[in-house]
Amino acid sequence: MHRYDIERYLNVGSAGGADLGPGGRLSFLLDATGTPQVWSVDGPLEWPEQHTFDDERVTFVDSSPELSEAVFGMDEGGNERTQLYRLEYGSGRITDLTRRPEAKHRWGGWANDGERFAFASNRRDEAAFDVYVQGHEGTGDDAELVHEGDGWLSVAGWSPGDDRLIVHEAHASFDHDVYTLDVASGDLTHHTPHEGEVRFGSPEWGPDGESIYLVTDRDGDTLRLERLDLATDEFTVVASGEGDDEGADHEGDDDGDEDASDDWNVDGVAIHEDSRRIVYSRNVDGYTELTVGELVAPDRIETFADPDLPDGVAGGVSFGPDGDRFAVTATGSTHNANVHLVETATGEAERWTAATTAGIPPDTFVERELVHYPTFDGRNIPAFFAMPEREAPESGYPVVVDVHGGPESQRRPSFAAVTQYLLNNGYAVFEPNVRGSSGYGRSYAALDDVERRMDSVADVRAGVEWLHDHPEVDPDRVVAMGGSYGGFMVLASLTEHPELWAAGVDVVGIANFVTFLENTGDWRRELREAEYGSLDEDRELLEAISPINTIEDIESPLFVLHGANDPRVPVGEAEQIAEKAREQDVPVRKLIFEDEGHGLSKRENRIEAYRAIVDFLEEHV
Repeated sequence: MHRYDIERYLNVGSAGGADLGPGGRLSFLLDATGTPQVWSVDGPLEWPEQHTFDDERVTFVDSSPELSEAVFGMDEGGNERTQLYRLEYGSGRITDLTRRPEAKHRWGGWANDGERFAFASNRRDEAAFDVYVQGHEGTGDDAELVHEGDGWLSVAGWSPGDDRLIVHEAHASFDHDVYTLDVASGDLTHHTPHEGEVRFGSPEWGPDGESIYLVTDRDGDTLRLERLDLATDEFTVVASGEGDDEGADHEGDDDGDEDASDDWNVDGVAIHEDSRRIVYSRNVDGYTELTVGELVAPDRIETFADPDLPDGVAGGVSFGPDGDRFAVTATGSTHNANVHLVETATGEAERWTAATTAGIPPDTFVERELVHYPTFDGRNIPAFFAMPEREAPESGYPVVVDVHGGPESQRRPSFAAVTQYLLNNGYAVFEPNVRGSSGYGRSYAALDDVERRMDSVADVRAGVEWLHDHPEVDPDRVVAMGGSYGGFMVLASLTEHPELWAAGVDVVGIANFVTFLENTGDWRRELREAEYGSLDEDRELLEAISPINTIEDIESPLFVLHGANDPRVPVGEAEQIAEKAREQDVPVRKLIFEDEGHGLSKRENRIEAYRAIVDFLEEHV
């Protein structure tokens, strides 16, 4: 098999963030120039037209429902202080709509007449988000403050009559509330009073404007699709995550896992108001299953054919003006992200974008295997595992244990260029969804909260022990790699279980929970304290679990990468862990990117970073 270098893999493209606008134009984000920019096509696999030409990443695009224009978002240097811009498709003119570079702006959608849009912003108070409405031709000071918030608010769309907005509030990752806001009066109505932690997510207006459809775990461990009657605040179950799993025969084990379940999260919903067409998704052990149908009654869906999409992960549904088709982004282990258009009634799907595979034959990409392994308390931990498609060396393959961030996230079978590079160059890759991961119910996600934080590190250890029993794995060449919270998991694994590791790669990771919480963005602190513990009440615990305070136990070479503009995990985390590790005479490499934030979004930086990681692994593994 031919080997390709890391730069080739990092040139594999990604097309997503689809928006199907009036007239059939498909707008989407494509990273062909090195960062995601706005492109569009009018037909399947046509040569796309580029509309934005910036070095900074575009984060979304949303077309006007009436005019030939769109709003897109873009930050600077990864600082996440997104500004909103209007793109006029015909002239190519771009207008800065917000002009508040010190503030974050969270898009809330177009009014149905295309004359106004809504957004949430922390421009008044960095720690709180307010709700604004602005005319589509307004700029800067033209935004009208319609509600002052005191927490993490976002706007989820206009009612069919353009008189109300859905307002969503996150108290913690697994604790939400939903409100409706009367735009004219400013009256805010709370529809989801509850005790304890309950999720209310993906809210969508019902076709009549008198109800909201959303996913919630208010009466169970996993998310269901329910209808909220706004007159009575009563809920009705529309669809659960249960199913017979036909069509879900994904490659993987079936070894009597006592934790396996057919009760999965319904994790998203999209509704076309005029046609009453609906699409919702189930997350089945990481794989997406889409259900498409029509609301024939407020709580009953007549289902259509399943969409003919590649096996893997799909999302970001955008209906066309008539609801007869929708755009969706699909990706999988062996296919990079592209946008498909699906005929709603038949499920027939056609790929409309052609993101490059950089000349790498797609049949050389390796499929992940879904596995489960036992951990210290008898649970079975789900993971994805892949080995090179070549004969193993006599000592076995080296393995990269790649831990996701979040922690309320999930490793899913989407395309990963770095993973495919590692497999092509002789490394096996193991991706565990340790306790605390989302996708497996609220109880599983809470198993690592606060004082149980290190139990997730024990799950990583159990995964390495499972790898040791694999006949084609070299137990002396196991690498820990992860980003963000995954970076903390790398550092904690290296300090808690130093004997297991040949090396570690920490990307934008947390080294010290105290300094992380003190220095993270004001708008995030309360949410993060709900997960990790509070500075006021749990400081001693936070210090005890911080890898910086057990760094004397590290033995393995360490590579630390970070963005200087990171607002989530400030760059000081990288500075202090690299310095302390060097004091222990551990081989350390540190690489800081001045024009990046929480992760690496610019291709030239990714190439530099992963070339350095490759050299680091070749030297130490």
